[in-house]
Amino acid sequence: MLPWAYSEEGAAEKHMAQLQHNMLVAGTKKSVLSIINGGGKWVELSIDADPIYQTILIAAEKAFWRAVKTGETPALFDCEPPKPRIEAVRVVDMNASNSWAEFAGLFRETQNAHADHERAKSELKSLMPEDAKEAIGHSIRAKRSKSGAVTFDLVEMEVHHASVQ
Repeated sequence: MLPWAYSEEGAAEKHMAQLQHNMLVAGTKKSVLSIINGGGKWVELSIDADPIYQTILIAAEKAFWRAVKTGETPALFDCEPPKPRIEAVRVVDMNASNSWAEFAGLFRETQNAHADHERAKSELKSLMPEDAKEAIGHSIRAKRSKSGAVTFDLVEMEVHHASVQ
């Protein structure tokens, strides 16, 4: 791959079926893809076995081999290869990205609100009686699951007004 068109994700995706097949045949849970790109840079990618993908891959291989033996046209399998988990090794400057700038600003603006939100959830959980399945008040509903986890929802509370005559 030429250095300006090379990506670790692209290389791993291109060879994923072969890597998964080889791991299955060899009985290993990890493989290494060793690449020297067009710029002479050596890259080593460690790829983990994906048993689900391997199962589908074997089914596709069997179907293909059956088509070869019988002369029938093989059917396509609609299966995405697993996304490789590549070790992060570089630092990237995102100052030129407008999208990054937009979401970085939103992150900074909402960080304190998020901390307040998490603190409020914690305090509300502590205020909910242990034997309560549900607690409602001030437009908030807290529900306790069978496992004990508490979730919160916003609810519309009906406002009752005295009738005007």
